[in-house]
Formats: sequence, C-alpha cells, structure tokens
Amino acid sequence: MTSVHTSARTPTRGKPSDAPARPIAWAMLSRALSVPLILGLVCFLPAVIAAQPGSGVRDTAYWLQLVLTCYAGARLATMILSTRRRLLQGVFWMFVYIAMGVAPFAQVVIGQTPTPMVGPRQDLVTAIAMVPVGCAAYDLGALLASRRPLRRRAPSARGSGGGKAAVAHPLRLRLLVLLAFAASAFYVLKLGGPAVFFSSRQEINETVAASGVVTEGSNVGSAFVKGFGQVPALLALLFYTRRLATSHRARRTPSTVLVWVALAALNLVVNNPISNARYWFLTVLMAFVFTAFPSSAAFYRTVLATGVVGALVVFPYADRFRYEEGGQRPVQSASVFEPLVTKDYDQMVMFANTISWVDTRGHTYGRQLTGSALFFVPRAVWSGKPEDTGVRVGQWMGLRMTNLSAPLWTEFWVDLGPAGMVGGMALIGYAAARTDRRYALAVTRAGPGSGSVLAIAAPLIAGYTFILLRGPLLQAVGKLAIAALCLVLITTFREQRAARRR
Repeated sequence: MTSVHTSARTPTRGKPSDAPARPIAWAMLSRALSVPLILGLVCFLPAVIAAQPGSGVRDTAYWLQLVLTCYAGARLATMILSTRRRLLQGVFWMFVYIAMGVAPFAQVVIGQTPTPMVGPRQDLVTAIAMVPVGCAAYDLGALLASRRPLRRRAPSARGSGGGKAAVAHPLRLRLLVLLAFAASAFYVLKLGGPAVFFSSRQEINETVAASGVVTEGSNVGSAFVKGFGQVPALLALLFYTRRLATSHRARRTPSTVLVWVALAALNLVVNNPISNARYWFLTVLMAFVFTAFPSSAAFYRTVLATGVVGALVVFPYADRFRYEEGGQRPVQSASVFEPLVTKDYDQMVMFANTISWVDTRGHTYGRQLTGSALFFVPRAVWSGKPEDTGVRVGQWMGLRMTNLSAPLWTEFWVDLGPAGMVGGMALIGYAAARTDRRYALAVTRAGPGSGSVLAIAAPLIAGYTFILLRGPLLQAVGKLAIAALCLVLITTFREQRAARRR
C-alpha cells in the first residue's frame, strides 16, 4: 500500500523536496480556523445558553452542569487540535459535550426535561457530579494506555521489512460479500421488498413485528434478522472502500469497482437514513467517512467540529419525516434551544432517575451487564433474563413509553455503584486509547495495507460509540457482536511484504 503520509524531511520520488509541505500547511490552516470554534465550545455557547429565558433554578445543579459543559468543551477542543487522530476518544468527548453537557445545561436553564424526573433534586446533583468523575476515570485509563508502549510484532525473517498483522483474507472477504448480499436479500424479502425501506422507520418496525421473526416477550429473532441484514453489507462496503482508497491497482480493476458499486447500492437500501435509527445511520456515515479518508488530520478535525454543529442543529429534526407528529410532546418554550429540551437528549435526567431507582431497589451486582453480554439468549430459554436498563427504570417511573436511554455511566452504576462506574470508565478509556494508537499505525505506512482489519474496525467502533454511550447496552451489543463475528471469520495473520502494499 502506498503511504498516505509523506515525511516532511524525505522528498517524494520524482517530486520537489518541498512538496510534502502542502499537507502540513493544510493541517496548520485547519488548526488556525479551529480556534474561534474552540472558544465557542468552551465560552460562547455556554454563555448563550445561560442567557436563555426559562424557569430553571440557579442552584448547585446549575453550576455543576456549567462546569461540566466547559470541561467537556475543553477536552473536545484538545481532541480537535491534537496532532494525532484520536478517533474513539474524539467521538467520546463529542458525545459528552453534546449529550451530557450542552443539552442538559439547556434543560437546567429553561427548566424543562425530555423525561420527567421522579426523584429528588439531589439525585440530579449527584448525577451531574458523577459524570465528570467518570470522565476523569476515562482520561486516567487513556493516560495509562499512552504510558504503555505498543507491543510490536517481530519483523519478517525474510527481510521484507514487514510483520504479521490482522488483515482480511481475500477469499473470506469474497465470502463476506456473498453473505452480505444473501442476508440483506433475505431481510428485504422478509419485509416485503425494497419499497418499505424508503417509507418510514415506524413502518419498518411494524413490518418486522408482523413478519413472524418476533416472538412474544423476545426481540432476539428480529435483532438477528436486522443485524445480519445490515452489518455484513456495511462491513463489505467498508473493506472495498478502503481498498479503492489505498490501492491504485484496485481502482484500475473493473471487478473491484463494480463490486463496490453493488455494495453501495445495497447499503442505500438496508442502511439508508429514512428507515433506520439516526444513531445507526450516524455509525454508517462516520465509519464510511473515516474509511474513505483514513489519514487526513484536517479532515478528522473537520468531522469533530461539524459534528457538534450537526448534533445541535440537524440531529433533533432528523426524524420528523419518520414518525407521526401526534406522538411528539408539545412544549411551551421561546428558547432557540427548545429541541435540546424536548427530545433525544434525556441522558442526564435518566441518570438521575436511575440513581433514584437504585436507591429504592438496590444494585443488581452484575445482573444487567450479564444480560447484555448474553443478549443472544432468548427469553424462552432464560425466563429471568434482565430487561433493558432504560426499560426497567421507565417501568418503575410508570411511563408507557419506555424506549429511554441508559448512558454507560448508569449501566455501571446500576450493577456496581460509584466504584464500579469509576473502574468501568477507566477500562473503557484504556481500551479506547490503545485502539486509537494502533489505528494511527494501521492507516500510515507502518500499517498492513488495504486489507487492514483494524483500519475498518476502529471507524466502525467510533461511529457505534454514540449508541454504546447512549445505551441501553442490551439493545446496543447485538450489531456490535455480529460485526465482531464477521471480522473474526475473515481475519488472518500473515506476513506483510512491501510488494503487497501497492
């Protein structure tokens, strides 16, 4: 594979010695343009929200939420301005800034929440205080990961300069393509044809319920049908996208281009934004973008910066054409930040409700996480299988609509309390930082080429991070497990020779 980055000290063959200065100049320009946005993240946007009219009380919860918003904005700023592409960490801090910072701060100021808070105000104060504690634990785990050197594989004994790395086996990758078309075709036919995928998400859910794959009290069947109908198609597209993005030979091969076009058309059907959840389409979009442009630092910064704007402006309105308007709760508010208090961003208030629920019922001591890990076990086999954390809290609250979020902080809190939350977030931070470092190697000339599994897995996990952080985990782990299974089946460890990198 031809290197995407060109060293600033080593001229490219056949080009002037100052040619590599262009990407460096673009990176410097990108960082300069980011400065006003960073000031906006940390200072301007919180100040504008604080000035909004509303009935919110400026108590301890208000000031803690303001501090959390500025802190998350500062950490997101370091991700945007970093010289390294910290893919998973950048997405983590973007989620924290938007879903646990800006949106809850607007809710505190305006005095309205998407979901009612049934416990005392002190539980909200506890929730707001525990989020930065979990974030600090995440940063501690990331710091420990950065201090530990990566284990490098031994170089080839044949002198090729390569090592062994996880790559997609060519034959197994072709089999994955066949699986993608077969599973997606079954999914489409089971739901009555392609037309239903361009109607609405509500109609998709109703069609799945009427298709016979859903049994009473269990959604395992529908989860597998949807998962295998969507995930292999996405993975196959990502591998062929990386092949075209990194290999001149692949771009000159008609069969490779035709397969990519067919996979792109397939994904437009099963993974389009009309009939899929916005968080899933966000996963598809981010995975594709970072696979197609793997090594551009300026592009990485642009995605994080524009992602904040998109989440605040576009995301709250992205489902208006997918659901009936009658199901939306009208809100009386004159604030321009009304979308942040009426829908989507219920993570902080649900953390507070979960704390209230735990205070009355006690911790579950691993039961909820075990249920998430064994998501594939039907309830007919495991009669006592736990329900989603958000569902259990919603039922305790007496709500009819229990499709509520359960952010990752709450999943650890429910099972293991504050100590478990700190330990769990530290492990997540450690894993994210290690993955980011290995991904940075995989997309440079030190990487294993166009078939690199990590170069596909890291962008996919980065996009899926939004779903994992929002929760509940029981709903989130299904597609991630299917993706992991597909990657394991096509992965091989083989010697990477220089000739194979072109």
